[in-house]
Amino acid sequence: MRILLVEDEPGIASFLKSGFTEQGFEVVQAFDGEMGLKLAQLGTFEVIVLDVILPKMTGVEVCKRIRAGGNTDTPIMILTALGTTDDVVLGLDSGADDYLTKPFKFKELLARVRALQRRKLHTPTTTNILRISDLELDLDRKEVRRSGILLKLTAREFNLLYFFMRNAGRVVSRTSILEEVWNLDFEPGTNVIDVYVNYLRNKVDKPFNTKLIHTVIGMGYVLKEEAAE
Repeated sequence: MRILLVEDEPGIASFLKSGFTEQGFEVVQAFDGEMGLKLAQLGTFEVIVLDVILPKMTGVEVCKRIRAGGNTDTPIMILTALGTTDDVVLGLDSGADDYLTKPFKFKELLARVRALQRRKLHTPTTTNILRISDLELDLDRKEVRRSGILLKLTAREFNLLYFFMRNAGRVVSRTSILEEVWNLDFEPGTNVIDVYVNYLRNKVDKPFNTKLIHTVIGMGYVLKEEAAE
C-alpha cells in the first residue's frame, strides 16, 4: 500500500513515517502544501494523509485542488488541530473522506487508513440510477435531478443522499450515517450530521412542494415519498 504523507512538523512526520513503514506501507513524504499537491497529481496512492496547517498551501486547499483536478477516488485523511464543527465541515466539504483531530494515537490513525483502503476496494462500479418520487440519483454521472432540474451537490451531500436513497423508507440513525457515510466517530454532541442534513434539505426539498427528507424525533431521519407523520 502506497501512502502520501503531507506533514510539515518534523517530529510528527518522522513518527508517522516510521509507524506506517513498520506496518509494511510505502510512504512518500511532502513537507508543504505545494509539494503535496504536485506529488498527488503525479503519483498513484491508495491513501493520502494530509495535515491542515501547512506552509505554502493549506491542506484544505490541497484537498480541493486534488478533487478539482479529477481525482475523486483516492481517499484523503485530514489531520487537524482544529476540531470544531465548522472546521470539520470545512475539511469534509473540501473533499476529504475522514478526519482525525490532534493529538491522536497512531493505532487509531492506522485503523482509519485501513478502513479507507477497504472502502475504496469495495466501491461499486456497476451502472446504477436510484429514483424516489421525482428525485433521481445517477451514480455513474454523479448527478442528482429533481423534477428534471439538476441539483448542485457537494461530494459529501451526494454521498449522504445516496445513503438515504439506498435506505428509502427506513429510519436511519445519526450513528449509522457516521459509520456508513463518513466511516468515523465524532465527539458526543457534535452536530455535523444535522448541519449536512440541513444543507441537503435546502437543495433537495426546499425549492419543491413535496418534502422527502423527514426527521424522526429521537431516532434519526427517513427519506420517503409520503408526508411526515
